[in-house]
Amino acid sequence: MSAPARTGSKTNLADREDTARRLLRSSVTTSYDPSIDIDWDAPLVEGRYGIVPERVSIYGTPLWDGLTEEQRITLSVHEFCSVARIGLWFEMILMQMLLRYAYDRDPRRAHVQYALVEIADECRHSMMFARATERYGVPDYAPRRLTHEQGRLMKTIGSGPAMFAGTLFVEEILDQLQREGMRDERVQPLSRMINKIHVTEEARHVRYAREELQRIMPGTHRAERAWARYLTARIAFVVARNLIHPEVYRSVGIAPAAGRRAALANPHHHEMLRWSARKLVPFLREQGIVGGPTESLWTRAHLI
Repeated sequence: MSAPARTGSKTNLADREDTARRLLRSSVTTSYDPSIDIDWDAPLVEGRYGIVPERVSIYGTPLWDGLTEEQRITLSVHEFCSVARIGLWFEMILMQMLLRYAYDRDPRRAHVQYALVEIADECRHSMMFARATERYGVPDYAPRRLTHEQGRLMKTIGSGPAMFAGTLFVEEILDQLQREGMRDERVQPLSRMINKIHVTEEARHVRYAREELQRIMPGTHRAERAWARYLTARIAFVVARNLIHPEVYRSVGIAPAAGRRAALANPHHHEMLRWSARKLVPFLREQGIVGGPTESLWTRAHLI
């Protein structure tokens, strides 16, 4: 992470503190404890989807057309848990990056105190996603070994603009899917409540990361910007490709390799990915994070 002096003028630092104090106040008045605010023992509602059906990865393909309604619902629940699992994986990475960030800074500052609050939020979210998978009776769709090890590297070296830009990507792509899902009455109430909690609290995290990225970028030199572009593009590519674990298709009798091929070739799924990133990409482009040779990774991931 760049040293604090490089984030901008005294005015910018004061603005950062004002924002952090507002976020701290909001965290007191509008936060959830999933262990209390979700009724984990409530029966699941028959006939409800795990996610909006049109967002299922093979929606619109012959494989989807060949599924019964019950199978479609089953697959949607498994895909909900797969997306939650990749979210849990990244939140563990983010918590470690934020701890390293706070470790080097003055804990009297509201900005640092909010980083600690965000870590606490992410810890609760990770527990929430884990309990959701358990409640739905779905396997642990953990990232593949290579992705897992890439995450280990990211949590070790992730800092500066890439830390905040990568965080924004994961949080905003989930935010778009969850905002839609929490309003759709076809979706299982458990999924909708999880979406509501995550959307509400992640809005503060997004604000924190966006403003910090805007403060950091003017003080970076060319090599730092190039590294930030590369690392953020890698995060975006890896996360987009791992949102849906191939094993989810086995739940409805589809071979994982066949399901993954269908999803990766599915124009409807490509459009969903671009839709989920539509608000973020222009912002990252303005900040100099999207552009240059690494833009090809965003294109290959169907995010632009």
